[in-house]
Amino acid sequence: MAVLSTHQPLAFAFGLLGNIISVLVYLAPVPTFLRIYRKKSTEGFHSLPYLVALFSSMLWLHYAMLKKDVFLLVTINVFGCAIETIYIFLYMFYASKEIRVSTFRLLVSMNIALFSSIVLFTHFLMKGSIRVQVLGWICVAVSVSVFASPLSIVAQVVRTRSVEFMPFTLSFFLTLSAVMWFAYGFTTKNMCVALPNILGFILGLLQMLLYAIYRKAKVVVIEEKLPEKNLKSIVILSTLGNSEVYPVDVRPESEPDENKVAKEQEQIEEGSKKSNERSLETSNDLNPNEIAV
Repeated sequence: MAVLSTHQPLAFAFGLLGNIISVLVYLAPVPTFLRIYRKKSTEGFHSLPYLVALFSSMLWLHYAMLKKDVFLLVTINVFGCAIETIYIFLYMFYASKEIRVSTFRLLVSMNIALFSSIVLFTHFLMKGSIRVQVLGWICVAVSVSVFASPLSIVAQVVRTRSVEFMPFTLSFFLTLSAVMWFAYGFTTKNMCVALPNILGFILGLLQMLLYAIYRKAKVVVIEEKLPEKNLKSIVILSTLGNSEVYPVDVRPESEPDENKVAKEQEQIEEGSKKSNERSLETSNDLNPNEIAV
């Protein structure tokens, strides 16, 4: 009941619904990691979206702990930190050595070094309510960048005229989540929570509008030329901003390579030589007494 005492009933309802919907959004990558587990490989998936999501959750959790009267922000970001950490460790476990090293470096530089720098900066250089305000606006900046990342999806949909890369269910839940957290921020008079979700709501509506326009379009397959392997990459862009690439084996096109061309030329030359020899033999057989002058 301590939670209700610090929240108005309407704010508590919006915050609780925001928690439930955000949990569903956090669980959206589960099929991706089930695929990674079955394949025992990260294939063409990228770790950056999960590292950014963890960084954002860590910042919001630190902000909520300092704010003290936003318990529902604490609960969802604790869950976010936990699930994103699991995703990252699963990714690193099944990644190749080179990708594992690069992921670990990014984890250390962003989620440890940068986060620690922000915490130390706000702790020693800011005091009281100013510290909370500065940290809140840092969270707003990170959230806006995360919300703005689906603009690449919007451009992709318009260019390909296909919504294959933009699942409607995820777009719908992200929009609904933005509405709930905006209402929570507005009722609690917390502009740091409300402002970034305005952008999230607008982008969510734009994505659903594009879905309604292009929903009957065909699947678009983007082919990438790779030097060593014959792969066709199906790029799936999620509304969370991460682009995931599914590499699929395909048969190489029937293009003659240099060795085959050289062999064919040799065979043609040998055939022409043999035909010339046969013609000479025939001419000698027809004129046995002729002497060349």
